[in-house]
Amino acid sequence: MTDFATRTWEGMTIPAAGSYSLDQSHKRIGFVARHMMVSPVRGEFAEATAHIHVAADPLASSVSATILAASLTTGSNDRDTHLRSPDFLDVERYRTLEYRSTGIKWERNEDPIFAWARLRNHRLGQRGAGREVLPHAVQTPGRFVLTGELTVKGITRAVDLQVEFGGARRDPYGQDIFGFSATADVDREDYGLLWNVVLESGGVLVGKTVRIEIAGEAIRQS
Repeated sequence: MTDFATRTWEGMTIPAAGSYSLDQSHKRIGFVARHMMVSPVRGEFAEATAHIHVAADPLASSVSATILAASLTTGSNDRDTHLRSPDFLDVERYRTLEYRSTGIKWERNEDPIFAWARLRNHRLGQRGAGREVLPHAVQTPGRFVLTGELTVKGITRAVDLQVEFGGARRDPYGQDIFGFSATADVDREDYGLLWNVVLESGGVLVGKTVRIEIAGEAIRQS
């Protein structure tokens, strides 16, 4: 390829339309849950694949991902064994976690300064004063909401990922890539992950809310 596989869209340099795959050397499929109601415990899935279809219309793009459940690691063998057991992911019966996107939206954030000025001008206008023309919203480049469905232990629930686009470029090896990160909060009990211990001091051993933390690069497929 002699030309960079990028284009400009809404002031951003984005990847050209085409097929992209998750770079196995530059990825993290992580999660964090609260232990004893006081401290976060982080883990990740070491093995995962993802296919990203970048459409001609960027907001028509799609993502599909498969995560190997048994590749879970948190830095503690005993904890990892428990998380892989039927109390949690039951990796012998449910070998993968799956994610399929259903849509994508570009986030538009309102700048508080413009919001205040618009309100001020609106009030002045009610008194007959003139008003300035202000932009309706300040658009934040690179932030999207990826709507989709996450399947864990055969149970599928809607999960929206807050995605931050990191940019697109050609790497030193001649590969066209783009970077991204994403987060979402899910209730593990929605997926039948019900195991817990009630603490004598109040609360539970393992928090219900799990935060998904994803970061990676995708490589254009020739």
